[in-house]
Amino acid sequence: MDSQEILNIVVKHLSANVGGMDPAHVDTSKSMTDHDTSSLDIVEVVSATMRELKISIPRTEFAGIQNINQLTDLFYRVGNSGA
Repeated sequence: MDSQEILNIVVKHLSANVGGMDPAHVDTSKSMTDHDTSSLDIVEVVSATMRELKISIPRTEFAGIQNINQLTDLFYRVGNSGA
């Protein structure tokens, strides 16, 4: 799976968890909190994305993630490493 497909999955879960969010207007250079998400929304987006990708990432790996693009890159790296 390429990074664009993974980004589409992240945006799908983000828009599903934030009422009224248009996926076409998600700025992936911004953080999820910049898109008015709560901490619970973020947990759900990350968890749902990992379930769909069938990967598991320790919480410590998310430290330093600043925006949706970086989150997508992390999912891509882990998903393609066979982890």
